[in-house]
Amino acid sequence: MIFRQLFDAESSTYSYLIGDEKSREALLIDPVVDKTAQNLDLLAQLDLKLVLAVDTHTHADHITGLGALRDATGCITMMGNQAVAKCLSATFSDGDQLSVGALRIEVIYSPGHTDDSYSFYLPGPEPMLFSGDTLLIRGTGRTDFQNGSARQQYQSLNRLLQLADNTLVYPGHDYKGWTVSTIGEERKHNPRLQANSCDDYIKMMAGLRLPSPKMMDIAVPANQSCGNLT
Repeated sequence: MIFRQLFDAESSTYSYLIGDEKSREALLIDPVVDKTAQNLDLLAQLDLKLVLAVDTHTHADHITGLGALRDATGCITMMGNQAVAKCLSATFSDGDQLSVGALRIEVIYSPGHTDDSYSFYLPGPEPMLFSGDTLLIRGTGRTDFQNGSARQQYQSLNRLLQLADNTLVYPGHDYKGWTVSTIGEERKHNPRLQANSCDDYIKMMAGLRLPSPKMMDIAVPANQSCGNLT
């Protein structure tokens, strides 16, 4: 397998490139539109064909590269079937599998940050979880806008925590420079996961009182159009 973790410093967003070595087919998770040229260069350098680009949810802090990548490569673009975007090639739902060459990636519905939030699980000797904004390194995604729900997120987190302790956790963002964790590490050290009950978690999230993302008014409608600003 070919794997690259990519970073957009402006929005602290991680994007992920996953490629099948034999078929040279590739998937991009959570691409950022401003990184489109860089992503296309990397695909060419690695001799990969982008067949699929997906977003874990409708982002509020950056503009997606789904539309630009589809225009440039002809790849299929997908989000969860709860997403309101009408510009997608197709949608996925809980339990579906995304195929990239011989790789099979499990789709996990993990609402709470938004109502269209998904995570992706790639099994193997070192299994990988691409957790979007549901589970972050030593944190969890906020739940106070875009039909977010702390109750739903608590349930989603409990589902993700059923994965093996050695499962590598690759989040959608990190603001401290941390790149990867594990399920076992997060279960033990993530302060948001120490809530004793769902009600405690709801109270914890309600007390955050975070400012709105600075790009929210631009990013959300743009991302509902797959990154098209016109």
